[in-house]
Amino acid sequence: MTKTTHRTIFSERGLIVSCQALEHEPLHGGDAMAKMAKAALQSGAIGIRTNGVDDIRAIKEAVDLPVIGLIKRDMPGSDVFITPTLDEVVQIIEAGADIVALDVTDREDRLAKAAELIAFAHQAGIAVMADVSTYEEGMAAEKLGADFIGTTLSGYTPYSTQIEGPDLALVSSLAADAQVPVVAEGRIWSPEEAARALQAGATYVVVGSAITRPQLITARYVEAVRQAIGSEA
Repeated sequence: MTKTTHRTIFSERGLIVSCQALEHEPLHGGDAMAKMAKAALQSGAIGIRTNGVDDIRAIKEAVDLPVIGLIKRDMPGSDVFITPTLDEVVQIIEAGADIVALDVTDREDRLAKAAELIAFAHQAGIAVMADVSTYEEGMAAEKLGADFIGTTLSGYTPYSTQIEGPDLALVSSLAADAQVPVVAEGRIWSPEEAARALQAGATYVVVGSAITRPQLITARYVEAVRQAIGSEA
């Protein structure tokens, strides 16, 4: 098959909004994420990233934007939870996602497994976003055939950079050497950080919690207010 290029999926650089709500979160279920996707479209987002078959399908019906689909699944004895097996890849493709996102970290022999999943997705005509945590993983993901490299898991593996904000150094190093688009994702809490990610070389930037998780947004305000009150005491 002819490999899908990022330019046939996204027509321009820009913001991808992650619309996700896990089972324990207030906005889980119903049409909440589809409505979030509509709001993102109205505000100029160029794509959506979402978790689970139901939300992938609902969002594809609600908006005319490319959708990056993933399925988070806890596997006994494993730290890999983003689209861990072929079963999830098949479900994501059948749900209509334009891109499959999956863990491509160098742990638990994951790279060998990821190679199989990437090949399967490509045979089905679907692009793949590799969620990585280090430069070495990103370059390995490119060699395995990933169409996009996302910095999603930086800080979420014990051996990757542990910082409070986005890993812009990782974005920059991958953008300098990779031949596929780099997607900045992870701990981006402000428009200024999103802009800096693009300036660091990212082709696209994914923002989720700062836009679509009101409980986390509220918690940041509450903490700031409490600190202000405490400083007045």
